[in-house]
Amino acid sequence: MEKDNLNKNEELVMKILWKLEKAFLKEVLHEFPEPKMPSTTLGSIIKKLESKGLVAHHTFNKSHQYYPLIKEEDYTHSALKSIMSNYFESSMSDMFSFFLKKENIDMKEIDRIYKEIKKQKNSKN
Repeated sequence: MEKDNLNKNEELVMKILWKLEKAFLKEVLHEFPEPKMPSTTLGSIIKKLESKGLVAHHTFNKSHQYYPLIKEEDYTHSALKSIMSNYFESSMSDMFSFFLKKENIDMKEIDRIYKEIKKQKNSKN
C-alpha cells in the first residue's frame, strides 16, 4: 500500500470516507467544503486513491460506493513515522523537543502528555 505522499485533497477524501465508512461520489462531494470541486475531479482523486490501494468500491448498477481499505489510525501512524524519519532522524524526543520550542505548549498540556507517558510505561510493566 502506498500510504505516504497524499496531497491535501486526497487526505480530505480519506477523512470523509473514514467518517462516512461507505459513500457514493455524490455523498463524498456533499461533505467537501466550499467551494466544491467538480465531480469529475473528485472521481479522479478517488481513482488515484484506489490505485494506491487505499480505497475500493462496490458497484451498484452504474454507481460505485467507495470505502477505505486502511484505518485512519493506521494511516496516521504511518504518516507520523514518515515525518519522524524524514525530519527527526526517527527520534521521538527530537520531535517532541521541536514541538515544545515551536508550538508554545502550555504546562497543562505538558503535564497531560507526561501523565499519558507514565500510564503507558506502567501498562507495559
